[in-house]
Amino acid sequence: MALALLAGAAGAGLALLASGRIWARGSAQLAQGELPRSVTGADVTGVPGALAVVGLAALVAVFAVRRAGRTGVAVLLTLSGAGIVAAALVGNADTSALREKAATAVGLAGADVHHVTHTGWPWVAAAGGLLLLIAGLLALFRGRHWPAMSGRYERTPGGARGPRRTPPAPDLDRPEEIWKSLDRGEDPTR
Repeated sequence: MALALLAGAAGAGLALLASGRIWARGSAQLAQGELPRSVTGADVTGVPGALAVVGLAALVAVFAVRRAGRTGVAVLLTLSGAGIVAAALVGNADTSALREKAATAVGLAGADVHHVTHTGWPWVAAAGGLLLLIAGLLALFRGRHWPAMSGRYERTPGGARGPRRTPPAPDLDRPEEIWKSLDRGEDPTR
């Protein structure tokens, strides 16, 4: 459980960090020379950042739900990780965002970009997605053995497992019984 929690948190953090960093650099050709341009991961694709937030929410929700809900959330966590990996790998070779920035800078729709270089941040995002994927698979296959949040504050004692039992009426001659009934949320005067 701790491994899944750490892997999921680290993976989402890496994907969020990488989506804000520069993924590619290039130069737009002008009549006066070259104009350097760069694009971040969010410019290339917003998918890793968005799925990292979804993965963080699913990671927290895995511990809040039980049974079939836990399985569904674990599948969502797994798919978030796989989506980040796929988007980062596709975005690593994509130059359309760089061309769009060059076209905006030059003022021509068909502006070309030269000397394109890619940084390692798409690979960092892919590694983060892989960590989220591992956390999701751990939750999917081992999650049924993990503890869930307590049902202590649910309306019926023991959760929705059985009918509500009425506690015995407090002995009004003993003040500690009155206080105990108040602690349980009961009205000792009825």
